[in-house]
Amino acid sequence: MTSPTSVIQSLCGKIKKEWRLAFFATVVIALLVHMPVLLSDIPNHDGLDSMYFDQNMITSGRWFLTVACGFSSYYTIPWLIGLLGICFLGAAAAAITEILELEKPWVIVLCSGLLAAFPALASTFAYVFTMDGYMLALLLAVLAVLFTKKYQKGFLSGGVCLAFSLGTYQAYLPFAMILSVFAILMLAMEETETSVRIKKSLRYLYMGIIGVVLYYGILQVLLKIQGKELASYQGINGMATGTAGTLAGGAAGSSAIGGFLQTLAEMYRDFLKFSLKGNVLYQNVISCAALLVLLVAAFLAAMGLTGKRKWWKNPCFFAIIVLAAVILPLATNVILMISPSVTYHLLMRYQWVLYLIGLTAFTGKYAQATKFAAWLEWAALVAAAVLVFFYGVVDNIAYSNLQKRYEKTYAYCVRLLDRIEQTEGYYQGIPVAMIGVVGEEQYPQTDITLAVTSNMIGMNGDSLLYTGENYRKFMQHYLGATLNILPPDAMKEMYYDSEYMEMDSFPGENSIRIIDGIMYIKTENVSR
Repeated sequence: MTSPTSVIQSLCGKIKKEWRLAFFATVVIALLVHMPVLLSDIPNHDGLDSMYFDQNMITSGRWFLTVACGFSSYYTIPWLIGLLGICFLGAAAAAITEILELEKPWVIVLCSGLLAAFPALASTFAYVFTMDGYMLALLLAVLAVLFTKKYQKGFLSGGVCLAFSLGTYQAYLPFAMILSVFAILMLAMEETETSVRIKKSLRYLYMGIIGVVLYYGILQVLLKIQGKELASYQGINGMATGTAGTLAGGAAGSSAIGGFLQTLAEMYRDFLKFSLKGNVLYQNVISCAALLVLLVAAFLAAMGLTGKRKWWKNPCFFAIIVLAAVILPLATNVILMISPSVTYHLLMRYQWVLYLIGLTAFTGKYAQATKFAAWLEWAALVAAAVLVFFYGVVDNIAYSNLQKRYEKTYAYCVRLLDRIEQTEGYYQGIPVAMIGVVGEEQYPQTDITLAVTSNMIGMNGDSLLYTGENYRKFMQHYLGATLNILPPDAMKEMYYDSEYMEMDSFPGENSIRIIDGIMYIKTENVSR
């Protein structure tokens, strides 16, 4: 029997130095950037409901999430969950290094840094209770492309990885699609027979088909076993029939064709809108300049490579460029094709970082095709480093506001709980009816980070409270008090009643009243 030492030495010998560099660069940079949230227990509004959560999200199509998050237990433990997530992300960075065939250390470090600092990851950390599962889903999506690229029958194992990635979090499908397009473009640049390149390119299509079919098949089996149906949240219940139905309907009538074309147009509009005005890829003059420098450096490297290999003489070269320009925005926004009504927040836009990684990798690899290779490499290095730094700054501004949201919510709930308990007629367990929102008139906006965090879901705003259930959970977990908050239906009749409308908003003197044995609390604006 082989000893553990021999096995470990053998495994370490098979790990390329580029993989090790990518992994450790990602882990170190991620720890430096995201340490504030790892060392804190700062919930967002969803986190209040997930102090302990078994992550059984099969009704949202996430049938593997409960397993993916089970390694860290189902308690919200930011340090452990964060470390696991960062390790999964580091492994994904190593796999991306292999897919894009990165060799230069500065390219590997900066690509890893972009992956670790991109603001979409900070938004994921805001939902830290499920962060390790999501990062495992990202790793599986990247491995799906890696296996497809490296092995002749790799599309089989790649399809399995994609299915389990989708079963954990569907939002990383675009990540796999964009990486696949990058891999195909790299094939197109190889000087091999066209038939070989086409054959290898088709593997990615096979992987995608196998992954989606396997994902959907497992989902249907598990739904039957558990006796559940897909929920309407984010349009997930229409994911299986949405695209197919649109296409089928498109063949039947012009209105359906118009709807399909409208969806395609919206995908392109959203791609341009987020890229240019999303307040994420760049947020100030310096980061905008760095992004432009990176774009120009990659463009000049591409022009040099085109001239050196004389691609401009081949009409297929221009066809590939046009095809890539058409496909990439669609691959990036494929979620809008599956569910046009989805609320498309930053948590689901991590795939945009691949364009920054692609620009950096391309310049680092092909700048030598020009007469000023050193200048281009320095330009790309400095520009990418500036972006990593500024993304880290943005992340920490968001974390700072998240901390302030918690502190303001804590202070607010302490005052509210004291008033509740001092109200005449109060007793432990009295039914409490409240809308849940915090009024803007008596509590004006104090969030000073909106210029930075406006597009970072879960990170902006002044309060963690949006529903009565949020109040109940916050007071239970952070104040040690139990309130019998009634469901929203209990407010339907009272909401438009004159007695309620005449009540003050908290902290007004008449903001809490007991009527027919129910304590009504008005926290919203006075005018309502």
